[in-house]
Amino acid sequence: MKFTLNKFKHFLITAILFMALHYNSYGGGFPVRPHSLLLSPSVSYFYANKGWDSLRQKTPFPMNGRFSSLTYSLYAEYGISRRFTFVALLPYVTNTFQQTNYRSTTMGLADLETGIRYYLANINYIYYFMVQGTVITPMYTNPTLGYGLTGAEIKLSFAGSGHLFGQNYYFTLENGVRQYFGSTGPEQDRYNGTFGITLDSKFKNQLSVSLGGFYSTSSFTKFVINPAVNKNFAFNQVSLSYGHSFTRRFSVFLTGGTFINGRNTGDGSSVSASLILKPF
Repeated sequence: MKFTLNKFKHFLITAILFMALHYNSYGGGFPVRPHSLLLSPSVSYFYANKGWDSLRQKTPFPMNGRFSSLTYSLYAEYGISRRFTFVALLPYVTNTFQQTNYRSTTMGLADLETGIRYYLANINYIYYFMVQGTVITPMYTNPTLGYGLTGAEIKLSFAGSGHLFGQNYYFTLENGVRQYFGSTGPEQDRYNGTFGITLDSKFKNQLSVSLGGFYSTSSFTKFVINPAVNKNFAFNQVSLSYGHSFTRRFSVFLTGGTFINGRNTGDGSSVSASLILKPF
């Protein structure tokens, strides 16, 4: 039984991490063991050709407008001790905006995120409470790749696992408040809830659904089609993910997601693939 529970816990960690990565919260609610390294290279594609205005009315972008973004990212997490872990994320993006007789493409490193996660408490090693502090550092000068501002975020997470209809399940709830420093630097609230369940007795396959949202406010209220530089907007999205664990150190996850409502933002959909590697 001990081996089974440990194997299930390992699978939960990778599943939670994957869903958090692709929600852009970066980090789940289950702890990484001390002196262990976890790496997650991933690729994602985002596309939008219509959007919601300030009154939440959805219309196509003018002049047959289309925005797409291809992102390669590397996430790393290292267990410092039983309660502290170091986390880092570095993305490389290619953004493309097209209209009739017009096309613009920009590419480069985006915002580097580094932080420390602290596990506040647990209940019988089943439910975990976590707080994380993150620093955001722009790695670019091109204004189409992001805000170009230093920022900070505080995030709280609650995660747990159990049994349902003879299957193992997990859940995580997260909320992060982020502030970018500058005259028009936005204040942002990012929230997410995920529920996942295993599909077989060997814990190699799992399916999960995630519902999350993003609320951003700034004195700069102009709508920008590029979501990387839009400052005053809101949206909610739903995602579905499938994961397969080949070994205890190697897993693959696929996900698809779409926005379900919004304000001052594109009506976007995305697909992504991620690897979870544990070299030690």
